[in-house]
Amino acid sequence: MITAKSVSENLQKLRDQAPLVHNITNYVVMNNTANALLSIGASPVMAHAPEEMEAMAGIASALVINIGTLSKEWIEGMLIAGKTAQKRGIPVILDPVGAGATDFRTQTCHKIIAECRPTIIRGNASEIMALISSDVKTKGVDSTESSEKAVELAKTLAKESGAVVSISGPTDFITDGAKVLSIKNDIPLMPKVTGMGCTATTLTGAVAAVCPTSLEAAATAMAIMAVAGEMTLPLAKGPGTFQSHFLDSLYSMNENDIVKHLKL
Repeated sequence: MITAKSVSENLQKLRDQAPLVHNITNYVVMNNTANALLSIGASPVMAHAPEEMEAMAGIASALVINIGTLSKEWIEGMLIAGKTAQKRGIPVILDPVGAGATDFRTQTCHKIIAECRPTIIRGNASEIMALISSDVKTKGVDSTESSEKAVELAKTLAKESGAVVSISGPTDFITDGAKVLSIKNDIPLMPKVTGMGCTATTLTGAVAAVCPTSLEAAATAMAIMAVAGEMTLPLAKGPGTFQSHFLDSLYSMNENDIVKHLKL
């Protein structure tokens, strides 16, 4: 279980420790997610060359693997970094962007799960369901299913992979296969801004670097996203201003904001 107080405490730990988060992420969101990490108080590095993966994963406090813009060379780097992070015992967060859209994406996710053993898998409902059921397809990188519908398959994925599974949607669900936590802040502008799911994933990495358990880390990160979204919504005139105000909300968020806005 998480509370507004535990979210606030973990946010403060993150700001105090400023963990280095190594992101192997996609071209679309590199700038967005790096700024989100800086705004929340973490330190980002965006590196994907196979030649430096072992060294970079060797100094990071968490590793985020995001398959949004895949290539064979990037997959090679992901596997090297993931295995290095696993050996070091630092959190590995997988974002299976577009899993279910093509066999290449889905098979890459299965390979990363099998060889790197991620501690947290965070995606939308269709992506999570596609990792268990070949009958589920995504619409490009967008979900075609509700987060509620994905919960049972997410529990199965958690049990089979050993990872905590975090599903984003109007209601977010986080499960370790037994417990299920939910966050009920529905922010209608979020799906209109590219990279918000990727931002949730990179923040999950930052929180996991300082949090005692993966379940608490995944839920805390989604809670921070939800609160920042609630803080931003009254200030935004549309997707463009939502994106800029969202970073400001991450930067200024305090315990009072969390108590006021978090809907568990």
